Amino acid sequence: MGRLDGKVVVVTGASRGIGAEIAKQFAADGGRVVCAARTLREGEHPLAGSLESTVADIRAAGGQAEAVAVNISEPAECERLIEAARQTYGPVDVLVNNAALTYYVPIKDYRLNRWMRSWAVNFHAPFILCQLVLNGDMIPRGSGAIVNISSGAAIGPGRGPYPEAVTGSRAGGTCYGAEKAAMERFSQGLASEVYQYGVSVTCLAPSLVVPTPSLTRTTLPVRPLLVSAGPNSAPAAA
Repeated sequence: MGRLDGKVVVVTGASRGIGAEIAKQFAADGGRVVCAARTLREGEHPLAGSLESTVADIRAAGGQAEAVAVNISEPAECERLIEAARQTYGPVDVLVNNAALTYYVPIKDYRLNRWMRSWAVNFHAPFILCQLVLNGDMIPRGSGAIVNISSGAAIGPGRGPYPEAVTGSRAGGTCYGAEKAAMERFSQGLASEVYQYGVSVTCLAPSLVVPTPSLTRTTLPVRPLLVSAGPNSAPAAA
């Protein structure tokens, strides 16, 4: 018997990296996992990894999983994802907001369209997805778990002055760090709001840099896990 036997789990950003590993672990614990990302097949993205590969690994290990190719920067696509999960397995029990998109560019050089798209994926989509599963699945049933993935990048450079020039990822991580800081505040506030409904909200920041394909050339600050939970313990995501 697994801890998640029969539970319906939606994991965004499940084509590679942390999201793929979360999806595999949740499936190993008995969850019926809906894997969401933009990359359906190998070769559709410059980086290795795809939804088909993640799902194939889960099934080969005896787990249950389905792939939904989706662009969560669009609200309508968020709705399509949750509806697909319901149609495939039933009401959503666990939502893992892991998908991330960022460009390591200093603020003075950040293109507006990239800024808006990054915030759409990293912050607006989790809000939309949370609202969808809360109102449609978790609150009516009196149970559920939301897991939001943060980062050590949420910690800023500290108080100035700053006499040394900022270079590398530190120079371009302001947008991503601000999004993750916002995610943590969002998670704590949401946890306090939905506690009364039996829904837990957990925000996890890996304590070490995880060498995912998109971060192998990036050095980010690190710190311990931050957790904000409701009355029901959320499954461990890292």
